[in-house]
Amino acid sequence: MGFAEQRFTVNLSILFTELPLLERPAAAAEAGFTAVELWWPWVDSPAPARSELDALKRAIEDAGVRLTGLNFYAGRLPGPDRGALSVPGEESARFRANVEAATGFAGSLGCRALNALYGNRVDGVDPAEQDALALENLVLAARAADRIGAILLIETLNAPESPRYPLVSAPAGVAVVDKVNEATGLGNARFLMDLYHLSMNGEDLPSVIERYAAKTGHVQIADNPGRGAPGTGSLPLEDLLDRLREAGYDGWAGLEYKPGDRPSAESFDWLPR
Repeated sequence: MGFAEQRFTVNLSILFTELPLLERPAAAAEAGFTAVELWWPWVDSPAPARSELDALKRAIEDAGVRLTGLNFYAGRLPGPDRGALSVPGEESARFRANVEAATGFAGSLGCRALNALYGNRVDGVDPAEQDALALENLVLAARAADRIGAILLIETLNAPESPRYPLVSAPAGVAVVDKVNEATGLGNARFLMDLYHLSMNGEDLPSVIERYAAKTGHVQIADNPGRGAPGTGSLPLEDLLDRLREAGYDGWAGLEYKPGDRPSAESFDWLPR
């Protein structure tokens, strides 16, 4: 088994960022990829103009790549924001305004996975109030995703880099998945297993895979330390992906790593051709 048997999708919000957004799908295709994923590209606009959506759709279609994953609006990424849906006031309102725009765009390209980042804790606000707001907004997102035949992904981050983000363990993320599924009855909420974030939290990755592979809807990878390409750190990523396949996961693995001090196209030398 190994990397050669895995289907990889490249995240165009962290790789190929040296290029304008509309040039990235073609660059990914030129590098040999058939699938891409994205954070919400318009960090200041949860509902951009139709012309902007159409231009990105054409760029993806013209490149001949498939959109396999899309984040809902999550504020400014990369940066201090870690989602919006649990943040009272303007940010959660922006998330709700984004739900139809994001699902409509994803549906137009046959994308069947939408990722909802939970959001940071806010000073002076009861965490229980934020959790109630989060569940309300996640139910809204799950129902919208279901209308296009998509799954809703819940992602855990890591405490060292995101100390105000409450979902910093696999059990915490899966607990939210279960709450959403219970509230909607749809069963389309899934865990996003990001092996980099989980390793930063010090979790036992083989154990996480054994326990939660059946509830996992998408996987993302980067090496640790450094969040670089496989082989730049010490994570046994090839072995971990083998374990996921043996546990029944047959989906994509998203490359969500930093290319380092080189063009993104040169950061795939670890990948069997």
